[in-house]
Amino acid sequence: MTTAYPDTSRGTRDYRTFDDQPFLPVIVGGHVGAYSIARAFHEAYGVRSVIVAGAQTWVTDRSAILEVVHCAKPVDADTLAATLRSPAVSGIGVPKILLATSDSLVDTVASLGDRISDDFVVPYVSAGPRELATRKHTFAEVADAAGVSQPDTHIVDLATPGYADVADVSPFPAIVKPTTPGAWAAVDFAGKSKVHTVASPRELTDLLDRIHASGYRDKLILQDRIPGDDTGMRILTCYCDKQSRVRFASYGRTLIEEHSPGLLGVPAAILTDQDSEIVDQAARLLAQLKWVGYANFDLKYDPRDGRTKFFELNPRLGRSNYYVTGAGINPVTYYVDEWLHDALPDGDDRVESTDRTVYSVVPNRTLKWALRPHPELWEEVRGVIKGGGLRNPMHYRAERNPIRWAKVLAGGVSYDRKFRTYYDPEAAAQDLG
Repeated sequence: MTTAYPDTSRGTRDYRTFDDQPFLPVIVGGHVGAYSIARAFHEAYGVRSVIVAGAQTWVTDRSAILEVVHCAKPVDADTLAATLRSPAVSGIGVPKILLATSDSLVDTVASLGDRISDDFVVPYVSAGPRELATRKHTFAEVADAAGVSQPDTHIVDLATPGYADVADVSPFPAIVKPTTPGAWAAVDFAGKSKVHTVASPRELTDLLDRIHASGYRDKLILQDRIPGDDTGMRILTCYCDKQSRVRFASYGRTLIEEHSPGLLGVPAAILTDQDSEIVDQAARLLAQLKWVGYANFDLKYDPRDGRTKFFELNPRLGRSNYYVTGAGINPVTYYVDEWLHDALPDGDDRVESTDRTVYSVVPNRTLKWALRPHPELWEEVRGVIKGGGLRNPMHYRAERNPIRWAKVLAGGVSYDRKFRTYYDPEAAAQDLG
């Protein structure tokens, strides 16, 4: 089993300054996903990263592996370009790889063009495939054409007067989610969440009216809600080379998701696994899109027909990306090998991670509590943990500041409190549709 802090064949060392490093990762966003990417770079190459964020948080505070550069909000293309041109970033005289930690930030980063210097590498697919994949209604169309399994889906267009008519044709309960993350982020209304669940036509009409009143005029996805709790969710991360061939894939089973407002649906714990048939489906879809770089898929196992179904594609490493690194294959090495060194080996060979590990940002007691309705699954998870397979991205031994460690431990307590406030595992386990 891979150690929690793997040494790589590339070797690591400590660099005195950013200018001594062979390259500089510049990561836009300040949450645990950004820290996990910075950690992955540090594990593989010993390099520190620059985190571009609106504020310092406990996730990045007093870290030995990164420095935070403040960017004024909102982080649009103009403000981000100005920050990247500032001496704190542009003054560092090494090649830079620019990464984003949300879908909307990927759009922003990819749109910068000649507003940033030529020493930035931006490893994202072009706008056409990215828009097809991330606008959920067009994703459904592409997935259908590629023969990829997905839930029954309808489109709601809030720009049309009859937007509520779909209430008569939808299955219930149903999921409602936006097709355009940027437009969704720009509006607010009572009860707003990343994903909404409605149990009846009346609930759907009420929700659609509130969203419409907020000013959102784009499309929404209305989707059959697959029964089951968080443990039915699956996650898949694929890397496509510049010829759109899947070269690497990492699959996992979600154990518990975030349930606090604004973070609903983000995996907080994952048991890594393998499913080559699902990877084959993803490879067909990505080839059809002519995808380049990382793709992060949300899926769910449907107990009604025994099939795992694709929900959406995120054009980046996901917020929970350390589940990939922790399983033994460091994902950032694909970025560096292909985009900085132009040295990704040619060929069609696909690597799939096989180590059984448990990614978790929550205390073990929280995980045990959340899995009470699934004692057999908990015993499997417990066995992996006892075997040394626990991977918490925030628990990195390169970090030595005691104040930081106190904040990380306090963050774990906060996670435990939030889950017990917003989640009832027994009630969730009774979800039969």
